[in-house]
Amino acid sequence: MLLLDEPLAGMGAEETEHMLELLGELKADHATLLVEHDMDAVFRIANRITVMVDGAVIASDTPEAVRANPEVQSAYLG
Repeated sequence: MLLLDEPLAGMGAEETEHMLELLGELKADHATLLVEHDMDAVFRIANRITVMVDGAVIASDTPEAVRANPEVQSAYLG
C-alpha cells in the first residue's frame, strides 16, 4: 500500500505530469491512498474519490459521480 499526503504540492507542471504517470503505472499493482487538493489530478488518476468537508464525508464514489455531486461542486469545484 502506498500512502501519499499531497505529493503534488509545490511541483511544477512537468514534475506533476511525471508523478501522475508514475502513479498511473503503480495503480495496477498497488493500493494507493492519495490525499490531494489538485482536483484535476485527482480526477485524472483516481478510480474512487472520497471528499470531506470539515471532517465529514460529503461524497464517495467514482470520479464521474463525484464531479457531478452538487455538494462537491459547491465546496471545491466552484
